[in-house]
Amino acid sequence: MAVNEKIARADLSSLKVLYFPDPHLREKCTPVEAVDVSVQALVERMFELMFESRGVGLAGSQVGVSVRLFIASPTFSPDDRRVYINPRIVAAEGTQEGDEGCLSFPNIYTKVKRHGKVTIRAQNLKGEWFEETAEALAARILEHEIDHLDGRLLVDRMGTVAKLAHRKAIHQLEKAFAGKNDK
Repeated sequence: MAVNEKIARADLSSLKVLYFPDPHLREKCTPVEAVDVSVQALVERMFELMFESRGVGLAGSQVGVSVRLFIASPTFSPDDRRVYINPRIVAAEGTQEGDEGCLSFPNIYTKVKRHGKVTIRAQNLKGEWFEETAEALAARILEHEIDHLDGRLLVDRMGTVAKLAHRKAIHQLEKAFAGKNDK
C-alpha cells in the first residue's frame, strides 16, 4: 500500500500519543510521497494532540503513522505552528546540553547533548522545499523529532545514571503497555 494511501486510511479521530514501549515508536519512518489533503488532515490532528498534551513537537510515529513528518511549536503558541515533511538535517555545529522530555515518556526528563545549531531541509504543507536554521531549544526540538523519525527514542539518549534514575518510571510505562495489550 502506498504511503499516502496509508495516511488517507488512518482513522484520525482515534489517533493518540503513543507511550513507550509501543513498537510504532521504533519504526523507521517512510517518506511522504506527496503533500495532499490526507497529509494536511493528519498534520491538523497532530497539532490538536500536541497542544492537548502540552508538547512542543510531535512526530508521525508518535501517533502510530510511521511517515517522515513532524510538527513543532517551540513557543507553544498556536500562531507558531511549524510543519516538516521529509526532513533531514543538512548542517549541524556546536553543542548544547539541556533537560529534554518527550510526550511518549510522560514526566521523564533527562539531560541530553545535542548540536547547538542545526539547519534542516524539509517540505511544507504546500509541498515546497525550504531550509531553516535553528539554535537552542528550536534546534533541540528538530533533532529530537528527527530521532523519532529514525526510531531513536529519549531512552536511547540517556546515560547509565539517567536510566537508573528513571528505571521505575520506565518500568511503569512497560507494565502499563503490557497490561493494555493483555486485554
